[in-house]
Amino acid sequence: MTAPTRPAPAEAAARPEAVRFAALGDSLTEGVGSPCGDGWRGWTALLAPALAPDPALVAHHNLAASGALATDLTERQLPGALALRPQFAAVVIGGNDTLRAGFDIARTAAALDAALRALVGQGAVPLTACLPSPGLLLGLPGALARPLARRMAAVNAVVHELSLRHRAIHLHLAELPWLDERALLSADRLHPSPAGHLLIARRFHALLAESGHRVGPPPAAVQAPPPPGRAADLWWLATRGTAWLARRSVDLLPGLLALAAAESAHRLCGTAPALDVRSRAATEAALAALPPP
Repeated sequence: MTAPTRPAPAEAAARPEAVRFAALGDSLTEGVGSPCGDGWRGWTALLAPALAPDPALVAHHNLAASGALATDLTERQLPGALALRPQFAAVVIGGNDTLRAGFDIARTAAALDAALRALVGQGAVPLTACLPSPGLLLGLPGALARPLARRMAAVNAVVHELSLRHRAIHLHLAELPWLDERALLSADRLHPSPAGHLLIARRFHALLAESGHRVGPPPAAVQAPPPPGRAADLWWLATRGTAWLARRSVDLLPGLLALAAAESAHRLCGTAPALDVRSRAATEAALAALPPP
């Protein structure tokens, strides 16, 4: 029997290695809002083939999970990501943290920093993004929207600073026209539609190209359904939206109502600016407590 022919060392060296792309985060990174069969095909799946001139050389691993908090990065997702030794790692999270009664910006900052530090320590290029406030997307009343916006601003300030420290490819996702272009949002108004996920993928691709990374052509367009109308919004609220609100009523709602009451009291007393000052001070303290990069 003839032994199999092995490639010469020069031929083996000339073969390009696969580009490994790990995605960590919550439902946004999981791809919710952009259905594909029984699963999702979100922005990381759309971006992955464009991370190399040859799409066949990209290995995409999505470790994100719906409902994940920042602490889930280090406790559940990071070990699997590190085992993959990715060249690129998406780390986009924080929205769910703002929707929890026990929100703690110091805990969120510590988890994000630990995840980014570990991935960068292995040589990965991190991809990060700031996020729009859930209250703004949902169109909540001011007394409810303002506390959530304050929390989201704190998370985004942390993400901005950590992106600088760890030299991440950072997308100002919160500044995309989510409210001006309804087609970018799915029926739940919290997650991007297929068109929204494609926009995120293309913006990240452009940032990578501008930073000098050798990427392939931009992510290809996807066939997107027409933007959801008022009927679709009401149907989601009557079905899945009601269940979502019920789940959050045990955790988020009591705390959010307390925040709204405090917000209204401060506004009546003219001391609302103190809430912003307190939030900024907590954010600065959380960043100062982190180890240097």
